[in-house]
Amino acid sequence: MTEPTTAAGPIRVVLVDDQELVRAGFRMVLDAQSDMTVVGEAGDGQAALDLLAATAADVVLMDIRMPRMDGVAATKALCAKGPDAPRVVVLTTFDLDEYAFAALKAGAAGFLLKDAGPADLLTAIRAVHHGDSVIAPSTTRRLLDHFAETLPEDGQSAAAAGPDLGRLEPLTAREVEVLTAVGRGLTNSEIAAELYMAEATVKTHIGRILHKLALRDRVQMVMLAYETGLVEIRPRS
Repeated sequence: MTEPTTAAGPIRVVLVDDQELVRAGFRMVLDAQSDMTVVGEAGDGQAALDLLAATAADVVLMDIRMPRMDGVAATKALCAKGPDAPRVVVLTTFDLDEYAFAALKAGAAGFLLKDAGPADLLTAIRAVHHGDSVIAPSTTRRLLDHFAETLPEDGQSAAAAGPDLGRLEPLTAREVEVLTAVGRGLTNSEIAAELYMAEATVKTHIGRILHKLALRDRVQMVMLAYETGLVEIRPRS
């Protein structure tokens, strides 16, 4: 079932990937949606920047590894344009690498695995278009595992000493619960079900957390949940 077209028009999407077959697959899925339209394609980051200089878009699906200019550099350049720039959803293979983390730090609004199903892809596009950040739960766990390598050699995590209440002091108890759930990799709907609240209320809490703690997006929320000990990560063996 496709989503109804919004009054503001369909979500304008640009596909950036050096593999034409991958772009064709994404286009086939997106063109079947009444609330989305593919307005352009590019085979590398520089071509994407040239395209977006002349083409209005809302969301960019950005591959990481590409010739000439990779997705990290292209994401940095796009996000540097300010709040009017299109939102970027980074695409990567199953194994996370430093390129992917760099793209998130550069301002990407979403992180999606290339083997994600069509439903996940569509959900991610709609979510970032509405101002949310998207990290698939499996990716969140791998993201946290990446930071586990910074744990002390004795295997003690920040959680062992208890949460860093000083950094969390601006938050209400409910907001701390939501932050913890985000750190565990739960989606907004999963948080709503677990904490017995409406999904719209979850989004409100997340917005307040971002504002109170001066965080940019959901990625930084995940990192903070780990750093403050709200989420305990087992060190790598």
